[in-house]
Amino acid sequence: MTDLISMTIAEARNGLANKSFTSLELTDAHLAAIEAARALNAFVLETPDKARAMARAIDAKIAKGEGGPLAGIPLGIKDLFATKDVRTTACSKILGNFVPPYESTVTSQLWRDGAVMLGKLNNDEFAMGSSNETSCFGPVVNPWRREGSNTSLVPGGSSGGSASAVAALLCMGATATDTGGSIRQPAAFTATVGVKPTYGRCSRWGIVAFASSLDQAGPIARTVRDAAILMRSMAGHDPKDTTSVDRAVPDYEAAIGKSVKGMKIGIPKEYRLDGMPAEVEKLWTEGAAWLKAAGAELVDISLPHTKYALPAYYIVAPAEASSNLARYDGVRYGLRVPGRSIGEMYENTRAEGFGDEVRRRVMIGTYVLSAGYYDAYYLRAQKVRTLIKKDFEDCFAKGVNAILTPATPSAAFGVGEKGGADPVEMYLNDIFTVTVNMAGLPGIAVPAGKDAQGLPLGLQLIGRPFDEETLFSLGEVVEQAAGRFTPERWW
Repeated sequence: MTDLISMTIAEARNGLANKSFTSLELTDAHLAAIEAARALNAFVLETPDKARAMARAIDAKIAKGEGGPLAGIPLGIKDLFATKDVRTTACSKILGNFVPPYESTVTSQLWRDGAVMLGKLNNDEFAMGSSNETSCFGPVVNPWRREGSNTSLVPGGSSGGSASAVAALLCMGATATDTGGSIRQPAAFTATVGVKPTYGRCSRWGIVAFASSLDQAGPIARTVRDAAILMRSMAGHDPKDTTSVDRAVPDYEAAIGKSVKGMKIGIPKEYRLDGMPAEVEKLWTEGAAWLKAAGAELVDISLPHTKYALPAYYIVAPAEASSNLARYDGVRYGLRVPGRSIGEMYENTRAEGFGDEVRRRVMIGTYVLSAGYYDAYYLRAQKVRTLIKKDFEDCFAKGVNAILTPATPSAAFGVGEKGGADPVEMYLNDIFTVTVNMAGLPGIAVPAGKDAQGLPLGLQLIGRPFDEETLFSLGEVVEQAAGRFTPERWW
């Protein structure tokens, strides 16, 4: 069983093609692993019957030589993606036992290509959080632990269930979403690979919205190659999503192993923060040296508006969230808490249905969009966003192919350790990742080393719009130099 679950997607794909094992055997091995790892709280809904039925159907197709690019590969799906006839809650009480009668575009493309669904993965409520502690199903536990300690650590957020499940070998890959770092930060905390594609590369249709101008779906996988394989199936134009870009999807896997000789890699001085741990700084220097050794050229660059990214993000994202979440009112679907009038029913439903963090962000968002404050906050934040985007455009115009930064300011922290009294402490986790969403650029987080306590740390590569291939080529250089590492099993 361990052999079947410890393979990469690429290895499993070859094994299935060679008939070394069946998709049903692969699926059963993962279902057993999920059952044994419930202490991690990574899955909020297991779908064993559906998984086995999908696996049997795929085995029949493989036997006829009709399997797709992901034929028989078992995946986990973040509970933000609508799955037809399977409960989808965004990990919020307000959606109750909502069962969508439709399938999100991204997941429908995965099933089209032959993937198997193991179940729905835990996430921060409505994707609002950096530690996966705001879910109504309780926090997810990181499979990694500090050396010599039994303290439960967070897996990062909001895609904590996705990262934890992939790291703990519960699924071969997972869907995730990234609004301000929600793919890359959990990937860095769990030694997995996370890709935030260019805005518009993957359809947002059928994904529960948080902040529509920032949200983007992407994969979390165990290797750069696996992430490339998943990304090819997830990406593509969708007429149902007006922000989806109509351009051909390249073969991302073909970029793996390509030479990076002569590529210019920007090192932004603004990412050197006061108080940044020495080990993060050291890792960043090491990563730059690996790329240089592979033939890339390092150049110092400046992204002067970086310091405004986090405050601007925490105006734009809550503003869009307050608008998107207005639809949850207890009238048509989800939770309904009765009241003496329709207004009271709205109030009661939203007060009981939304958790503290979601309520906080809806209130901030409503405030910054209100009459008299719109120009002072929201409009100004959008202007700052334009300047942030221009910083990147200026660097790329000078021939920079990609930008190397740390993925997170620290390794994973303990459950309940941050953000209790001061939510800003939690928001600071996104300091290296939000600029990418504000500018609509692609980013990849790759495991690059460990801290003094044996916890994984990641590096981030930021690319030009729709140039994910360069990120896969560079990411693989980092992966080869750093090696792969997995957590010791304790659950």
